[in-house]
Parts: sequence; C-alpha cells; structure tokens
Amino acid sequence: MNVSAIGSACAVSTEERALRDLYLEHGPALYSYVMRMLDGDAHRAEDIVQETLLRCWKNKNLTDGEGMAVRPWMFRVARNLVIDAHRTRMARPLEIGGTGWLSDMCAEVDDIERMLSSLVLHDALRVLTPAHREALEATFFADRTTQQAAEDLGIPRGTVKSRVYYALRSLKLALRERGVAVDY
Repeated sequence: MNVSAIGSACAVSTEERALRDLYLEHGPALYSYVMRMLDGDAHRAEDIVQETLLRCWKNKNLTDGEGMAVRPWMFRVARNLVIDAHRTRMARPLEIGGTGWLSDMCAEVDDIERMLSSLVLHDALRVLTPAHREALEATFFADRTTQQAAEDLGIPRGTVKSRVYYALRSLKLALRERGVAVDY
C-alpha cells in the first residue's frame, strides 16, 4: 500500500471531526450530569451519552451555528433518554432469573445454620470458667491483641495468653461433645 492510500484511509471527514470535537467539548460534563441522574451507574451513563451523541449526529446538530445552543439541547436529550429508560423499566414486570429462588433459599439456610452455630457456641462457652471466658471475650470476640486485653483486664500478658490457650482447648472439647468437629 502506498503512502497516499494510507493518508486517504486515515482521513477524517468533517462530520467525524465535528462529532469528536463535540464530544471533547461537551462529553465530560454530559457524562457527569447523566451519572448523577443514574446514581453512579457508569455503564448506563456511557450508553446515554453515546445515544445522545448519535442523535446529535443524526440531526446534524454538530456545531453551535445559526444560534442553536447544542449543549442545552444535548442535556435535554440525555435527560429525556434517562426518563424514557426509567419509564420503560417501570412499565415492564420485574424479570426474575431461574435460580433466584434457589439463592434465596440458600441464603435462608445459611442464616439458619449461622444462628444454630451461634447457639451451640454460646452453650459451649458456658462450660468455660469465668476467667477463660473473659480472656476469650477480651481477645477473640473484641478483636484485640493479647497485650491490649492484658491492659484492659489488668493482668499480665502471659496470663492472658495461657488463659486463651486453655480456654480454646476447653472450648474445643465442649464443641466436640455437642457434635461440632473443630479443626484448629
């Protein structure tokens, strides 16, 4: 291919240049405006901006010539597109996927399982001595280090460590007695 053929293949028409300039000048503001209307949905905002520019191109409104204010026109078109899309979604019944009921049921099962596990754990914690339970609550359940727990409880760090160690051993045994397999 010769150089003149490459130049003609890459030549940009005045319409394309005008559309690109229009996008560069108004696109970012239009995109921000649409994003606010769509509560941050970037994909839908991009579609709306693209459709707005397409309509601008179809109507030959690519320049601000002859007293035509393109920017307000584009914003009005974008706003109308957002409103039309919203009305269309509201007019149609909600689409439900084939597995929606299954995921809902699994979520309920997970919630029930979590609740039952919590009940078993609370029952097993009652077996511990008050000092061991206090050490576990001050470290694991409060998400604190042994040093922080020692300061809060007013006891040495080594004492907290040994109480946590023996509390976990006792808790593991209590959970096994309740039919829970513990691997830690």
